[in-house]
Amino acid sequence: MSGAGVRGGGGEEAGGGPARPSLEEDLGRLDAIVRALEVEDVDLDRALALFEEGVRRLKAARERLGEAELRLKQLREAADGSVRVDDL
Repeated sequence: MSGAGVRGGGGEEAGGGPARPSLEEDLGRLDAIVRALEVEDVDLDRALALFEEGVRRLKAARERLGEAELRLKQLREAADGSVRVDDL
């Protein structure tokens, strides 16, 4: 079994806690997890751990997309310069 390309990443925030991965990092990690589960001969415990990480990353990515959608709704400007909220 090879572990190449299936390790998690992430740095540290200035406050000392783990940095929140970017959407791109979450999606890249999800891709690596899928490839590992499809290609590699992974034992059950490792497969479950990868699956659980994938679920967490997918949830985080969905939350990030929801936050971005909310920000877009809040920042959409009307032609007269006033800020309005539009459904996307």
